[in-house]
Amino acid sequence: STMEETDREAVATAVQRVAGMLQRPDQLDKVEQYRRREARKKASVEARLKVQSLINLNVRGTAQITLNIAGNEEIRKSHLHIMFREHLLTIFQYFKIISFKLFQNNCYSYSPACFLVLLLSFPEIVRETQDLIERGELLQAHRKLMDLECSRDNLMYEQYRMDSKNTHDMNLIHTYFGDMQKLSEELAKQLWMVVQRSLVTVRRDPTLLVSVVRIIEREEKIDRRMLDRKKQTGFIPPGRPKKWKEKMFNILERTVSIRIEGTQADTRESDKMWLVRHLEIIRKYVLDDLLVAKTLLDQCFPPHYDIFNKLLNMYHQALSTRMQELAAEDLEANEIVSLLTWVLNTYKSTEMMGNSELSPEVDINSLNPLISQNVVDQLLSKYMSTLTSNIIGWLRKALETDKKDWIKETEPEADQDGYYQTTLPAIVFQMFEQNLQVAAQINEDLKTKVLLLCLQQMNSFLTRYKDEAQLYKEEHLKNRQYPQCYVQYMIAVINNCQTFKESIISLKRKYLKNDMEDTLSSSHTSMDATLDIIAKEGCSSLLDEVFMDLEPHLNELMTKKWLMGSNAVGTICVTVEDYFNDFAKIKKPYKKTMTMEAHRRVVVEYIRAIMLKRISFKNAEERKEGAERMIKEAEQFRFLFKKLAAGSGEDTEGLCDIIEAIAEVIKLTDPSLLYLEVSTLVSKYPDIRDDHIAALLTVRGDASRDMKQTIIETLDQGPSQPNPNYVPIFKEITVPTLTVPKLLK
Repeated sequence: STMEETDREAVATAVQRVAGMLQRPDQLDKVEQYRRREARKKASVEARLKVQSLINLNVRGTAQITLNIAGNEEIRKSHLHIMFREHLLTIFQYFKIISFKLFQNNCYSYSPACFLVLLLSFPEIVRETQDLIERGELLQAHRKLMDLECSRDNLMYEQYRMDSKNTHDMNLIHTYFGDMQKLSEELAKQLWMVVQRSLVTVRRDPTLLVSVVRIIEREEKIDRRMLDRKKQTGFIPPGRPKKWKEKMFNILERTVSIRIEGTQADTRESDKMWLVRHLEIIRKYVLDDLLVAKTLLDQCFPPHYDIFNKLLNMYHQALSTRMQELAAEDLEANEIVSLLTWVLNTYKSTEMMGNSELSPEVDINSLNPLISQNVVDQLLSKYMSTLTSNIIGWLRKALETDKKDWIKETEPEADQDGYYQTTLPAIVFQMFEQNLQVAAQINEDLKTKVLLLCLQQMNSFLTRYKDEAQLYKEEHLKNRQYPQCYVQYMIAVINNCQTFKESIISLKRKYLKNDMEDTLSSSHTSMDATLDIIAKEGCSSLLDEVFMDLEPHLNELMTKKWLMGSNAVGTICVTVEDYFNDFAKIKKPYKKTMTMEAHRRVVVEYIRAIMLKRISFKNAEERKEGAERMIKEAEQFRFLFKKLAAGSGEDTEGLCDIIEAIAEVIKLTDPSLLYLEVSTLVSKYPDIRDDHIAALLTVRGDASRDMKQTIIETLDQGPSQPNPNYVPIFKEITVPTLTVPKLLK
């Protein structure tokens, strides 16, 4: 029979369901749980059927339905009765009140029977909706929630229409449907979790995100409908408008902020490069997120959400906030540079917002600055003051280190051309270069400021360098055996001056715009002048070394011993040549000056020896011998300095000529021609003074006091015709006023 077939089908279906539930061994533990669930479902279906059959009985009075339900043994025993025990009184109370009023007002939206089914099945629908939410079936859950809300809202609306001042009955409905508010909140919680993870979800399960957006759209529609009804009737259900779209955007905004803040993994204490790392992670995350938003997220939202642009603004705002927080921290100079480089350059570069895959949606020209110009200026100002003190410190340290080298017992290094040098210029300019390259990352203006700062500090530094070189010389003079390599290190100091000059020029050429050249010309001139002084004083101190060693030999000149044939000049020449082997390690411009100065000083000292009147020739024979010796020695000097000045194009002739011209005056055999010879000498070298001539005539040994007087007085009227290249030499030579006793025989 039909009944038996139905039973068989039911059994087969049941077997199939049980088999489906028990496919794995671990599911056997849950048999009792499955059994209870099925029993609940069965009881629920049966109870509904009973209610439905009672309703179908066309019973006219509501009181009769109430009695039937209350008295029905099966319903009383069912789980519905247990579940609704606390609600039953409310249901009946409410049912009597509302149904009476509804019918009294000819309101036929609900028949009493439908109305009662709704009341009775409400807890069951709530439970089903809860299950759907837990299983993540959000669309179906929301569909049920909307039905429940719609029923409640319509009931409340009817109540409001009948008696808007009756808050008691309105509260009765609100209380009975109270669980529905919790359901709505539970569902919202699930939605916001999906929204928070939207950039991940859109890659793994875009349909879930689409469902969430559909639910939000449905709620927006209901919000609009309810607000329209409120305008017309004054009634709006509790919890409306929900504004879920607005909440969604708030959640997204909060998520973006947390995403940006959460990228700081390190602090300065744990990692010196913390900021660079932090900024790089931000760059990567933001770029990745926006690319996902553009390619995938955009498709999950209706166009009017303008989701990509909204997200772009959120990221921009969150970044702006974060950068301002970082700017307010106590940053070190290199951190300020990292931050400004990122804010002013990286942010709009192709590595981030300027990425070709983000265009045309992202227009870097329309992006507002991440931090205000005022904050940028404050950071730059702080950077410059920190950098100033750093550079002062670095320069001081560099000079201290260099000074330690000066007292070493090993020679300084030589460059590829064999010129002595120390590492000081390289260290200083490497430091300048690094800071200029860093500044150039930020902008032109800062680069120029840093260059000006470097050169300004260089100027002060060179003054200290000059003072230190002077102290070095003074210390050495206290004990000439120490430092052991004094000459070599002084040469290195002199050569460093040339390196500094070249480095300043190349630094300006590389980092300075032509139109800025004038602003620096005065400081450049001042630096060049200081460097020239250091080099000149260095050269001078080296020549002092030479002449201190020459002193005993110079003292031998123009003495009896000298006349008898001492080798003083030979020794002088060997000593000078020996020193100049070291001086070959001096760079060209200074070496040339050095040779000229040595040549000049040797001649000056030689003439000074004559003017000291240490010897007075007794006769023509001695005068001839002395004069020839002088001419021979002038020739030795000429040969030496020609050799030392090889290739420098220096005029070495003129100075030794003076010695020869003096020798001619001494050699002269005819005293009547003496005036003529002396006047020729004076016309060539007009800086010869009367006391020089008197000394010269004294050395000659044959001129009386009157004769000297006559010659000197007559000379004063004579014309002079000096060589235009002649550099006065006699003015440096003083003549002792007292006649020196013949100490040196």
